[in-house]
Amino acid sequence: MAADKARTQTIGAVRRTFAPWADPAATPLIRFENVVKRFGAFVAVENLSLDIYEREFFGLLGPSGCGKTTLMRMLAGFEQPTSGRITLAGEDISGIPPYRRPVNMMFQSYALFPHMSVWDNIAFGLKQDHLSKAAIAARVEEMLALVKLTTFAKRKPHQLSGGQRQRVALARSVAKRPKVLLLDEPLTALDKKLRDETQFELMDLQMSLGMTFLIVTHDQEEAMTVADRIAVMNQGKLVQVAPPAVIYEQPASRYIADFIGDVNMLETTLVATGAGGCELASPKTPYPLRLDQSVEAHAGDTVWLAIRPEKMRIALEPPADITANCLTGVIWDIGYLGDLSIYHVEMPCGTRVKVSKPNVSRLVERPITWEDKVWVTFSPDAGVVLTS
Repeated sequence: MAADKARTQTIGAVRRTFAPWADPAATPLIRFENVVKRFGAFVAVENLSLDIYEREFFGLLGPSGCGKTTLMRMLAGFEQPTSGRITLAGEDISGIPPYRRPVNMMFQSYALFPHMSVWDNIAFGLKQDHLSKAAIAARVEEMLALVKLTTFAKRKPHQLSGGQRQRVALARSVAKRPKVLLLDEPLTALDKKLRDETQFELMDLQMSLGMTFLIVTHDQEEAMTVADRIAVMNQGKLVQVAPPAVIYEQPASRYIADFIGDVNMLETTLVATGAGGCELASPKTPYPLRLDQSVEAHAGDTVWLAIRPEKMRIALEPPADITANCLTGVIWDIGYLGDLSIYHVEMPCGTRVKVSKPNVSRLVERPITWEDKVWVTFSPDAGVVLTS
């Protein structure tokens, strides 16, 4: 118990302070330089440059067809760039075949050998490298202990649960101690509860091994949970690269705000902006909206106000000042999720906004229900103003 607590504190301390991308003197482990990948006339990756650092858990996130898997396959050596350069630890790896790269890949299907035991699956790559029997045995036992499968060593894959097979695939992938582990949608086959648990196991394992992990996923929650930084991709381009909290709280565009999580997007007109914030006008609201953010735009320009549902407050009674970032409407629909309730509020103009409210008590004096008239408010620092 004491050892687990000490280890958790160590991991927490490292994750809190780990930010090599903010250090101008830090040297990237992986560097994509003006990389282009074409399949005939189709451009899968367009002039992309990206740095990934040693010991970083990096996420590539985007919809299907955005180029994230192609980017990972180029790093693995399964595809070659049409132009540009990929370096690993300072070495250009564009011409090096996959089996000679210090990179391993864990596939979505896990690709375990069905006729082999868990022990032999993990040992397979080590045998290919002609390690001694003693070295192989020691490494396999180390990996089994790491993924907590020591008692399952003699079982075949079909005798394991989905989560256990996932851990075997992970152990086999890291047994050769590559510099980089590539994870291609690794948790898709797991149910939600097991997927949530495995995300934290992945984070702990990455920290324990001190390796660089690169995960490709279309699951926003998964990327936000495990990654130190996320690169959001769209149509072969990077649209924002930042830590999860920055991606969520300070999206660079409407596309990112809409792609990551739930958001209310209100089209407005910029009335004024300055060091103290900005004022917006909208025909959907009778009073101006005031935000703490200054905007790089001119008065009269169209801008968009993005507000997350959890940043808004909902009540049956009007606030003391209805002119202070206040919207009004009626309850159109309700979703009960246990820990919180989602309210869809239709404003008089017909626009609907989504508001989430934590269910902190089992008892409520008067529940908000369908067709109730409600007031929705938000603080000046709740939203972000976007110009594109």
